Amino acid sequence: MIEVQNLTRRYGDFTAVDSISFAVDDGEIVGMLGPNGAGKTTAIRMITGFLPPTSGRVRVSGRNLFEDPVEARRDVGYLPENVALYPEMRVSEYLAYRARLEGMTGAAARTAIREVLADCLIESVARQVIGTLSKGYRQRVGLAAAILHQPKVLVLDEPTVGLDPKQIIAIRELIRTLGGRRTLLLSTHILPEVELLCDRVVIIDRGRVVAEGTPDSLRRSWQGEAVVTLELKEGRAEAAELLAAVAGVAAVEAHGDREFELRCRPGSDPREELFRLAVDRRWTLLELAQRKASLEDIFVRLTTDDAGAAAAGAVEPAAAGEAGEVEN
Repeated sequence: MIEVQNLTRRYGDFTAVDSISFAVDDGEIVGMLGPNGAGKTTAIRMITGFLPPTSGRVRVSGRNLFEDPVEARRDVGYLPENVALYPEMRVSEYLAYRARLEGMTGAAARTAIREVLADCLIESVARQVIGTLSKGYRQRVGLAAAILHQPKVLVLDEPTVGLDPKQIIAIRELIRTLGGRRTLLLSTHILPEVELLCDRVVIIDRGRVVAEGTPDSLRRSWQGEAVVTLELKEGRAEAAELLAAVAGVAAVEAHGDREFELRCRPGSDPREELFRLAVDRRWTLLELAQRKASLEDIFVRLTTDDAGAAAAGAVEPAAAGEAGEVEN
């Protein structure tokens, strides 16, 4: 349904998106996960046709987005991170306006508006002025506008950013419902969002794809790497440096001077050496436990050190085939 091939965007000497390739199959929900500044929004704007790429290709339902933009974009609904709404308009007025922009009039427009009001659970505020709505309800109005023309593909950029916990839960439920009937690409930096909503995840860092797969397959691929959590009764300023020197410890993340997370090298179990270190230094241990790497551990590993840059060069592009180019 969506094929992204060697998509690149440069601004002078700076490369914001660097030859990314992946695919989203019909009916799939795929999360594009990355830290702030990773290039997600730039990629999303190119995939939806709002920003021309420096090079690369995007196909939606088999149509080249840059060679046949009008037809290709008919199949795409897009909710940007900052939804452009008119605060002085009523919800129903705004949706009628958006319907006209999509070429819908008369009975067809009225039917479409009734359907999206129901789908997005905003019938009760249809006559309300948009500027008086909470951010959660404004996000629902944006979603309603994005699906008004019944697109086959829905693209959401950071749909829960800035919402309170109750609003986040409500919007996630709505996304799950909408995704059951459409192909959905979701951009986010929030890990629970990916685990709760997505069939597959594409991790992006520094403009490049550094990992791709289902959450379970990513965990399995890193199953040889474990994490040890260690807690001391009293703070020790020298602890982090000494822990990092233990054989089998790849990195140490300190939470103050009492609590530490140790990333272990593949196949290693440094707990015995850590216990000996604690005895030698007369530290009182409150916790020393090992667990398998979680999706969060994998994400942090790929996006905070050289592993991400190394992995980017080794990723197999999901969207196979000869890549055409569009120069701008």
